[in-house]
Amino acid sequence: MNDSIKRIPVDLPVNATLHFWMKAARPGTPGSLSFSSPRGKFAEVQVTNTEENEFRIHQVFGGGPIELSYDTGETSVSVIYWFTAADVLDTGITVVHTSPVNAPPEVPGSYHFRPPFGWMNDPNGFGRFGGRPHLFYQHYSHGRIWNTMHWGHAISSDYLRWRHLPVFLFPSEELTARPDRRGGAFSGSAISLVDGPGIRVFFTEQVPERVPEAQIQLTAVSADLITAGQAEVLLPRRPDGENLSQDFRDPYVFRGPDGLWKMLLGSNSTEGGVVLLYETADPSAAGGWTYVGKLLVAQMDGTTAAECPCLLPLDGPANDPATRWVLIWGMMHSQDEATGRRNLTLARVGWFDGKTFSSETQQELDFGTDNYAFQAFVDGDKAIGIGWLANWSDTGPTIDFPTAMTLPRQLVLANGFLHTPPIGTAESLRSRILDRTRLAAGQGVELGTGAVEILIDFKDTGTAFRLELDHPGIELSVSQEDAGLRIGYDRPGVAQQPVYIARGARARKVRIFLDYGSIEVFADDGRWTGTKRIDGFEPVRAARLHCNRDQVERATIWALHL
Repeated sequence: MNDSIKRIPVDLPVNATLHFWMKAARPGTPGSLSFSSPRGKFAEVQVTNTEENEFRIHQVFGGGPIELSYDTGETSVSVIYWFTAADVLDTGITVVHTSPVNAPPEVPGSYHFRPPFGWMNDPNGFGRFGGRPHLFYQHYSHGRIWNTMHWGHAISSDYLRWRHLPVFLFPSEELTARPDRRGGAFSGSAISLVDGPGIRVFFTEQVPERVPEAQIQLTAVSADLITAGQAEVLLPRRPDGENLSQDFRDPYVFRGPDGLWKMLLGSNSTEGGVVLLYETADPSAAGGWTYVGKLLVAQMDGTTAAECPCLLPLDGPANDPATRWVLIWGMMHSQDEATGRRNLTLARVGWFDGKTFSSETQQELDFGTDNYAFQAFVDGDKAIGIGWLANWSDTGPTIDFPTAMTLPRQLVLANGFLHTPPIGTAESLRSRILDRTRLAAGQGVELGTGAVEILIDFKDTGTAFRLELDHPGIELSVSQEDAGLRIGYDRPGVAQQPVYIARGARARKVRIFLDYGSIEVFADDGRWTGTKRIDGFEPVRAARLHCNRDQVERATIWALHL
C-alpha cells in the first residue's frame, strides 16, 4: 500500500462540474489527479507548473460515487469543489478538499460572511441581480495571504445567509503562472444588463510592469451569473493633465440623475486623494466612456490614494434635484494624528447633478476603521452596503490573515447625518435570550460561544458607562465618556495603540454585535458606528456593565446564530 496516495471520495449528481487547482510537487515530474469510478479509472489530469496551482475543469456526466486520487510526493492539490450548472444559484458549490494553508477557520455558529477557502478582501459588484443579492469579492484561493487577485462570488436571499458560488473572475494566465503578488483582477462593480438577463462587471487589471499604465479598466459580461466572459479593455489610460499617480482603480458604475451611466475611479494627485468621474451615453455601458473631471479632492496625512469610491442617492429618486447623495471613499495609508488610526473611510452627504458633487456635511463612516472598501447600492427603496472587516494597517502580502465581511448595513439620512444601522434582517439572527436582568444589575454574564447581540438603552443621552468584555487575549471594552464613544482595544505588550473613538458622540442607545474575531458597535440607530477586528478567533467569554444603575432602561443579550 502506497501511503503517499491521497484519496478523496465524492458522490456526484448527474452532469456535475468539478473545479480544482493543482501543481506539480517537483520539477520534471508532472502532477496528476486521477478520476475513478467503481468500474475503474476513467480520467486523469496533469499539470507541470511547480510554482503556482493551475486551474482545471472536469465534467462528470454520469452520477454516483467516484474517487479522486493523487500522489502527494508528486502533486499538490489546493482546492476541489463541484456544482451542477443547472441549479448552482440555488444550491451553491460543494467543497470537497482544501489544504491546511487555505482552509477556512473553524468558527461554529459564526454569522459573518467568510470565503469557503483562501484569502478575501474588498467587496465587489455588490447588488441585486436576477432577483437576489449577489456579493463578489477580492479573492485568492491558495492561501490566507493576499496574492494574485480573482473575484469570489456568493448569493443570498437576505444578505446574511450566503451560498458560495464558483470563482467568478480570473486574471490573465500570465498573472496566474506564479504566486508573485503582481496584480490581477482588482476591485470593481456590476450592473444588470439592459438588454437581457445577466450582468456586466467592471474591474481594474493591475500589471505592475506594464508601461505606461500599471492599472487599466476592463469590463466583462456574464449571461448566466456564474462565469464571466472574455474581458475587454474599457479605459486603457488615465486622463491627461491631472498630475495623477499610477493609482487608477476600483470602477464603481451607477445611473446618474441625468439617466447616463457614470463611473467613479480612485486615484491620487499632487493635491491629495482624488475621485475621478467618467460618463457614457451608451445605454449598455459597454463603451464610449469620457472623462468628466475630478469629483473630489481630499487631503489627509499619509494618503497615497482615494480608493473604492461609491456614490448613491439617499432620500429620494436619483433624478430629483433635491435628493441628497452620499459619496463614500477610502483614504489608503491615511493617518489620523490625534488617534493613530490608519486607512480611514470618509462619507460626504450633498447633491450630485451628474457632473459635480456639492458637499453639505462630511463624517467618518466608521470610527473603528475596520469597515474598509465599503460598497453600497440602492435596493428598491433602501440603500444597502457592506465592507471588508479588516484594515490594511493590520495585514499585508506576508501575513496569514483569515477575514470576514461586516454585517450588511442600511444607509439612512437623519437629521443631516448619515446613519449606518445593521439591516433589519439582522434580528433574524437572534436564537434565544441570554440575559434581561443581570447585565443591568452590574453582574457578569457569560456569553457562551461569544456570538451575541447586546442592547443597552439609557434614560439620558451621553450617559457615562463602561462595558467590559472578557477576552482571553485582548483588553476589550465599549465605553462612553465626555470625549465620546470608544472601543477599548489593548493588546498586551504593544506600547502605542490606536484610539478608536467617535469624538463628541452622546449616545442613548447602544447595540453591539460580537462574533469570532470582531466587534461592531451601532449607537443611536447607526448615527455612530464602530467596527473592529479582534486578533484571533477566541470568543468573548463574558460581559459586565459599569454605570449608574438608575440610568439603565434596558439591557438585553441575545445569542446569535445563522
